[in-house]
Amino acid sequence: MVNPTDPPNPERRDFVKKACAVCLGTATVLVPAAAGLTVLMDPLRRKTAAGEKMLITSLDALPADGTPQKFAIMADRVDAWTKFPNAPVGAIYLRRTSENSVQAINVVCPHAGCFVDFRTDKKDYYCPCHNSTFGLTGEITDPRSPSPRGLDSLEIEIRNGKEVWVLFQNFQTGNAKKVPVA
Repeated sequence: MVNPTDPPNPERRDFVKKACAVCLGTATVLVPAAAGLTVLMDPLRRKTAAGEKMLITSLDALPADGTPQKFAIMADRVDAWTKFPNAPVGAIYLRRTSENSVQAINVVCPHAGCFVDFRTDKKDYYCPCHNSTFGLTGEITDPRSPSPRGLDSLEIEIRNGKEVWVLFQNFQTGNAKKVPVA
């Protein structure tokens, strides 16, 4: 017999209580988890600044005879949440090709990423990692070279008649195509 003091359909009430508890528990866990994940993924979502030309030197600092000069590239560097102001990010060789014309070459060898040296006695670039040589304009001079391409040239602009501005970029190594590293 049914007792009049018993609540009608107790299973339904228990289901509603349990469903509300699950919803509140899920919200209690998901909201902080989503906030934490957003903060954690923030550096990956940020867009990197587009490459801008950087003032490297003046034309007067480059020898008129076309001998390459090495210059360190300093820029603000961001690694996840840490910012390193004026940190070294690479190096380039600059050389005059005429009175008002300059060539810029990245010092990184396209084969395995080693830094090339300029040999003044032989007037060529030399990679100590695989004994390859490159001409003054960056072309491969040794047919046995394992390098997939010549040295990477960089975009140059002469401003105000004397300032040498370079668009510095690094490129993928081991690739026959010149693909910029993001």
